[in-house]
Amino acid sequence: MMNRGAGREPIPAIHVTRDGGWELLSDNGATVSTMEIDAAVAGRALVVVVDDRTAHGGVDSLGPLVTELLTEAGFLVDASVSVQADEVEIRNALNTAVIGGVDLVISVGGTGSSPRDVTPEATEEVLDREILGISEALRASGLASGSLDAGLSRGLAGVSGSTLVVNLAGSRAAIRDGMVTLTPLAIKVIDELSGLE
Repeated sequence: MMNRGAGREPIPAIHVTRDGGWELLSDNGATVSTMEIDAAVAGRALVVVVDDRTAHGGVDSLGPLVTELLTEAGFLVDASVSVQADEVEIRNALNTAVIGGVDLVISVGGTGSSPRDVTPEATEEVLDREILGISEALRASGLASGSLDAGLSRGLAGVSGSTLVVNLAGSRAAIRDGMVTLTPLAIKVIDELSGLE
């Protein structure tokens, strides 16, 4: 059997930096070369947090989490807004985002089974077409990862104009798992929608 590595120089490793560039590292970890790359933007996004306490000035822990995950996925996040668990407020926030021309709107919260959980009802009124595969994938991956909030979510996903609108359950576990599942699907849908313009 041949030793394929025998007599060869070690292959340097490439490390992608947080700012979208890369570094070429030698086998001892020293930086050999760096390069700045303008990272492609996956699209513009807006986050809508549906939570009565946050809407009344409480600390928002979910909006910054979604914003961070979207930014890591290559999205430019226009804003994170908080609204009460009220159908009219939710619908207005979603419509404002769609009219504003963002590619993706993610709402978090209000997808459970309590009487105050009205995000799906508000979202349904905004959507032109529902994309069942996304909401089904979010529920399935949520259950598989042990996030009951995500698995039992009544959240919807669909298109309004040229904007993808997605409801995520309002727990940190549901958001983290949901974003892993959603990101490639959202990029695919946004790419298809942008090809229509």
